[in-house]
Amino acid sequence: MIPYGRQNICDADINAVIETLRSDFLTQGPQVPNFESKIAQYCEAKFAVATSNATASLHLACLALGVGKGDIVWTSPISFVASSNCALYCGAEVDFVDVEINTGLMSVTALENKLKQAAEEKRLPKVVIPVHLTGQSCDMARISKLAETFNFKVIEDASHAIGSAYKSSPVGNCEYSDICVFSFHPVKIITTGEGGISTTNSNEIAQKLRQLRSHGVVRDPLALSSEEEGAWYYEQHELGFNFRLTDLQAALGASQLTRLDEFVSKRNLLASRYHELLSELPLSPLEIQEDNYSSYHLFIIRLNNRSIRRKTFDTLKANGVGVNVHYIPIYWQPFYREKGFSKGYCPNAESFYNSIITLPLFPDLTVQEQDQVVKLLRNCL
Repeated sequence: MIPYGRQNICDADINAVIETLRSDFLTQGPQVPNFESKIAQYCEAKFAVATSNATASLHLACLALGVGKGDIVWTSPISFVASSNCALYCGAEVDFVDVEINTGLMSVTALENKLKQAAEEKRLPKVVIPVHLTGQSCDMARISKLAETFNFKVIEDASHAIGSAYKSSPVGNCEYSDICVFSFHPVKIITTGEGGISTTNSNEIAQKLRQLRSHGVVRDPLALSSEEEGAWYYEQHELGFNFRLTDLQAALGASQLTRLDEFVSKRNLLASRYHELLSELPLSPLEIQEDNYSSYHLFIIRLNNRSIRRKTFDTLKANGVGVNVHYIPIYWQPFYREKGFSKGYCPNAESFYNSIITLPLFPDLTVQEQDQVVKLLRNCL
């Protein structure tokens, strides 16, 4: 089976984990701050705060921006459910903004129109979460301008996008957002096994994220309410969570980070080859917008004839090609239908979903495997 995605683990990664296993700290040691510092430096952000997974990072990002009961958070329907669930964890409501049919990215035009209507109804969102599908950044400059006009905060769900660039700067520098979240699941660009991280340029937000990920507990002597206790003393200042990343995971992540640019370069070469090999078939790869350098976490195609999507998918699977579909519109899920959402709510998202298939793409995909995928796809179409 050729999977749609797969991690690349080398001897250096294994040795980094072994070295940490033999150290004094398996968790809450020096490896997590080291990994955070390296990610912040790579993304040209001031701070980075690692967590147990990207869902936890999205959850804490919402909390750090004050999302709670009575608030509304908007996101893209073409994403994994974590992009919207994070707001529900905080007691907020969720709504969805339709996407551009050629990219699957949040439509800025749809966002602006929805904001104007929400302003009239006095139901503006507190936070908007654009999703960088496949590793391509949304049009963050325009979204940022809307955030200033309509007074909402922005969390970039960049789970797919570590190593990507927007307007010649790394995704994650938070020039156009308050917080940016990355995922390090094994099928992502680099991995920590499970893990996530938030970047931000706000010291206040970074401190809030650190406090929330560790039970809401504070140990900094300057932040304690009592000065009479000993060095053992700590205080819980709010209800937090145990969302920490381990040193083992951080050591793996720091090692993987040294090969991030190499991984992204290989993904782009394979994506370019897909574009060339598929150029005469009745399908369309997703468009890459100006000012974008995609990490190509996924390679999604849109079939011209939607009616054969299921047959094409099943045939490829039966012949050992691990195709997938990214994603089912979130509000189609039974859980969200019970909240009042129904089919037809975001027409572009539904049209996009009905025509897409995700082809295998990962750094170790060989030319021969890629040729096999294309040959089978050609036979189907």
